[in-house]
Amino acid sequence: MDPRYDIPRRAAGGSGGSANSSPALGAQSRRRKMPPRPADFKLQIIIIGSRGVGKTSLMERFTDDTFCEACKSTVGVDFKIKTVELRGKKIRLQIWDTAGQERFNSITSAYYRSAKGIVLVYDITKQETFDDLPKWMKMIDKYASEEAELLLVGNKLDCETDRIISRQQGERFASRISGMRFCEASAKDNFNVDEIFLKLVDDILSKMPLEVPNKELSNSVLSLQPEPEVPPELPPPRMRCC
Repeated sequence: MDPRYDIPRRAAGGSGGSANSSPALGAQSRRRKMPPRPADFKLQIIIIGSRGVGKTSLMERFTDDTFCEACKSTVGVDFKIKTVELRGKKIRLQIWDTAGQERFNSITSAYYRSAKGIVLVYDITKQETFDDLPKWMKMIDKYASEEAELLLVGNKLDCETDRIISRQQGERFASRISGMRFCEASAKDNFNVDEIFLKLVDDILSKMPLEVPNKELSNSVLSLQPEPEVPPELPPPRMRCC
């Protein structure tokens, strides 16, 4: 047997004592785990855009670092939760993935009102998804808060050879909307995904009072964003396992 792996046996007798009698181990066993620090802020973000642009893929890449080639279309709304730390604060993000089909607009519109950030997505390889952007902007103007931060994302940068919408076109569209940022990303290649969400959250935080006394958090900051209203005739949206 290799002497490197030869574990010496403890000699018999009372000198070794019981493992449970070790003061260090006893102290360690008495230690209790500290409860996780509660979130300083709770923010809701919604992802909107036409069918098939990769909204679900962007959400799942950011929250779970996974990608599914054959992702099913979202029915109504779906959501995931991710906790991040920015500016020394712990932020609990509730990210809502909305269906792109027009027949679900009456359902998804309820989720615009409480969103602090809105990610509008199009597919750089499909002209019709870019042409639909004015329609989505009308939904934002009608239902979302004027304070909501806006981010335009040209997704599927991994399909550069099939590109139809140039980066300049996306930049020009975003420049016409007050306060809208623009970025291109690839959920498949995990390019710019974390960056776009974290930058959006950072923009939201820049408008919020970060220095709030702890005793006031439960009554003020954490209640800034209520849970979205779910139409009574529908069951609550299903939450995917994280």
